[in-house]
Amino acid sequence: MAGTAGTPGTPRVLRAMNDRAALDLLLEHGPLSRTRIGKLTGLSKPTASQLLARLEAAGLVLATGTTEGRPGPNAQLYEVDPSAAYAAGLDVTPERILAAVADVTGRTVGTCELQTPGRRPAQPVVRQVTDALDGAVKAAGLARDDVHRVVIGTPGAFDPNTGRLRYASHLPGWHTPSLLDELAAALPMPVEYENDVNLAAVAEQRLGAARGHEDFVLLWNEGGLGAALVLGGRLHRGWTGGAGEVGFLPVPGAPLVRQVTKANSGGYQELAGSQAIPKLARSLGIEDIPAGPYAESAAALVARAAGADDGPHRQLLQTYATRLATGLASLVSVLDPELVVLSGSSLTLGGEVLRALVQSELEELAASRPRLVVGEVHEHPVLRGALESALAATRDEVFDTSR
Repeated sequence: MAGTAGTPGTPRVLRAMNDRAALDLLLEHGPLSRTRIGKLTGLSKPTASQLLARLEAAGLVLATGTTEGRPGPNAQLYEVDPSAAYAAGLDVTPERILAAVADVTGRTVGTCELQTPGRRPAQPVVRQVTDALDGAVKAAGLARDDVHRVVIGTPGAFDPNTGRLRYASHLPGWHTPSLLDELAAALPMPVEYENDVNLAAVAEQRLGAARGHEDFVLLWNEGGLGAALVLGGRLHRGWTGGAGEVGFLPVPGAPLVRQVTKANSGGYQELAGSQAIPKLARSLGIEDIPAGPYAESAAALVARAAGADDGPHRQLLQTYATRLATGLASLVSVLDPELVVLSGSSLTLGGEVLRALVQSELEELAASRPRLVVGEVHEHPVLRGALESALAATRDEVFDTSR
């Protein structure tokens, strides 16, 4: 690194690496003293002091309070400046767009929910997206230009070869060939698009049940049945972005569905998707089926069955577990994952009871035996994953002091 421009005796790249290490420690641990940062990074006290002065001058850290309750003089504490950058995430479904803005520390500072019911959107999609984002920005007391990056989560996936949304015919207004260009023109910051289930996996990998795992499958069951595949620590999206669209998977026990993209369904969706649960409950003689959209009805039935001991509810949960394991066995046979995370309300509300039943069935149907766990990110996991993705890219940009 000799000859690199920078502070005398401190190569620029090494200095930037130390800066980033200190910023990551502050994000992880919260406010730290100069001495503590020095110990955690291995830097000398003078170098740690120079680092903090440099980051403070760059607007990346700020002094906040002092240590108390320890012998000797109180030490100055430092934290990442929350206002150094902001990122946004959007979670799109046919019924609504949920938007949120977070500061660079990850704290959500503004949210907005925009209802979008109906098969024909009342407003163009670009207007819906900008209205939802502006609502969250306004709630945060910011301006649109304050947001460094946006990640938008949708059902299906935008084909990287054509730019068109695939595998989500039920999302009205999002299939215009020029949509991505129109959104890029309407928004002043970089915009990224990701499958909603993939974002739920990002949330679980960074905040929830998959922390520390490089290879796992997340099975999602809410409005639709899908999966996210994380291999070697990275999302596997496939050639058209459709990796993980397991709702289309042909499975035993369900009629063979043809022209699946037109039907927006497949064998696994018909067998174990949320819409199958109320039908199964009726066939077992369960009365008082919860009203409302089938995803909400299914989630309520699963939660009720997990807490009941009577025959019909126990049979509902057992049959549902067998159906889930039928499709999972195919995934496990091909991918051999270390871990399977059950996510989405029609799975998480079954809790440990449903998890144990699916684990038992899967051990009979698959040669390998991954560990099944229930997802831990319960509140808006898709939105949380979108924010985590946007924040990761934003931090890489804003925290880079080598430039």
